[in-house]
Amino acid sequence: MFIDDYSFVDALFMTVITVSTVGFNIVDPLNPAAKIFTVFLILSSIGTFMYAATIITKFIVDGQFLIQYKHNQVYKKISKLSGHVIVCGYGRNGKQAVQKLIDYNRSFVVIESDPERIARLSESDKILFIEGNATEDEFLMKAGIERASHVITTLPRDSENVFVVLSCRQFNKDLTIISRAADENSKSKLKIAGATNVIMPTKIGGDHMASLVVTPDVVEFLDNLSVDGDNHTNIKEVHIEDVTVEGKKATIRNFDLGRKTGITVIGLKTADGEYHVNPDGDLELLPGTKLIVLGQVFQIEKLEEIYGIK
Repeated sequence: MFIDDYSFVDALFMTVITVSTVGFNIVDPLNPAAKIFTVFLILSSIGTFMYAATIITKFIVDGQFLIQYKHNQVYKKISKLSGHVIVCGYGRNGKQAVQKLIDYNRSFVVIESDPERIARLSESDKILFIEGNATEDEFLMKAGIERASHVITTLPRDSENVFVVLSCRQFNKDLTIISRAADENSKSKLKIAGATNVIMPTKIGGDHMASLVVTPDVVEFLDNLSVDGDNHTNIKEVHIEDVTVEGKKATIRNFDLGRKTGITVIGLKTADGEYHVNPDGDLELLPGTKLIVLGQVFQIEKLEEIYGIK
């Protein structure tokens, strides 16, 4: 338009047929300045096309297309989750937590930033994971923090865990947050930040080893309670609403779980968080109470089958 006094439509037409290399007849003969402009227009359009083709080819050849496709599929699955667990960090403690969640068939999402750990996570079809830093709100949101029921944060530095706990509590007030701590002084900070439970692996390890000296048989018995297998005994928590019979007073005696399934009620936790060990059978149980039952695997499975407990 400026170089050869073309109208807007003619200039647009000439530009399109030049850039697209269609090559229809020109509208009007070009003056020397317009010819030079057209040469540069052709060269720049070809260069742009070649650059775009190179980027797209590299995107496909390097596997970025497949990686992006997999990420989109993961995000779709995560968007359908509700009441799931978010595990921040896939180090030693995080890996153990993930294995336990798999054993109990709980839905979960892992947030991890280390490339080597991401590579290990990619090898499993059972683990939904997001590559990113859990201290950044963006990745907590992608993991569905607002719909989650639990968060387990096992990052190596206590300061990072405090930050994650603060962020998670901000997004979801009803979350149960379980945090790892390396230093005794960090325990109170994590509690103030909003952690429901704070676990110190080093302290637990030392206590466990000392207990094997003082009460070895008791410790080994308790260890066996958490081992999966048909010949071992498990502990399970049961909401009284799941086993209450309509019209009957909610008591352990009326539940009659021992006769029906063979399990034993060894304790309970009230809605107020108070624990009772070996509770009386006639104790009236209020809504929100959880029973802690002990039984062999087949007895636990029978309980779940009778009452439809997951």
